[in-house]
Amino acid sequence: MSAQSYVSELFSLEGRVAVVTGGSSGIGRAITGALARAGASVVVVARREAELRETVDELTAEDCRAAWVSADLSTAEGVRVGAEEAAAAFGEPDILVNCAGINLRPPMTELGEDVWDTTMAVNLKAPFLLGQRFGPGMAERGYGRIIHITSQQAHRAFVSSGAYGVSKGGLESLTRSQAEAWSPHGVTVNSLVPGFVLTPLNARLQSDPEKVAALAARTMVGRNGLAEDFAGAAVFLAGRSSAYVTGQSLFVDGGFSVH
Repeated sequence: MSAQSYVSELFSLEGRVAVVTGGSSGIGRAITGALARAGASVVVVARREAELRETVDELTAEDCRAAWVSADLSTAEGVRVGAEEAAAAFGEPDILVNCAGINLRPPMTELGEDVWDTTMAVNLKAPFLLGQRFGPGMAERGYGRIIHITSQQAHRAFVSSGAYGVSKGGLESLTRSQAEAWSPHGVTVNSLVPGFVLTPLNARLQSDPEKVAALAARTMVGRNGLAEDFAGAAVFLAGRSSAYVTGQSLFVDGGFSVH
C-alpha cells in the first residue's frame, strides 16, 4: 500500500454527507472547506446568503459537492426548517458540525434576559435540537460524527465570559451526554476548543492591539489562532480513524490552556 493510499484510507470522507452550521465564516468556513476537500458532500447552514453563496461557489469551482441553506438558528422553528432543507440537499448527514454561535458579552451587571436567551438559543439549544434531529438516524445507520465548537470560556472565565461562557460550558456537557447516548451505536461526539482565533466573531477584541498581543503571548507557539488551524482536527474527528475518540474536548489553542 502506498503512503498516499494509506493516508487516504485513514482520513478520506468520500461518500459521507456533512452539515456545518456557521460554515460560511471563520472557523466554520475553514472546517467546511476541509471536509469538502476530504471528499464529503457538505451543506453549509448560516444566515447571510452572500457569504453562503461565496463559500459554496469556491468549493464547487474545485469540483467539491457543496450546497447551502439560509436559516435562523435562534428559533426552534428556524432550526427545524433549516435541518429539513439541509437533509434534502444530499440526504441524511453522517457528520454534524455545530459551529454557529453568537458572542454577546456585556458586563455581568448589564447582562439582561434578552442577551441570555438569545445566546442560549443559538449556542446551546440549536446544537441540542440538531442532535435530536440527526443523532438517532446516525445511530440507526451505525455511523455518525458530531463535532461541537466550544470555547476557552467553557473552562475558565476571562474577558467578560457572561452568558457566552455558560452556553459553551453547557455545550461541552451536551457533548458528553450525546456521546453517552449514541457512541454504543457508532456515533462519536466531541468538541473542538479554540484559543483566541482571529475571526469575525472576535472582531470586538481584535480592536484592542495590546489585548491581542497579550493573548498571543499566553500561547506556547507565540501566536493567536487562525481558522485554518482547525482543518486537520475536523477531518480527523469526522472520519473513521477517530472511532475510539468520543466525549472529548480537543484543545486547538497553541497551548493557551495548559499554563
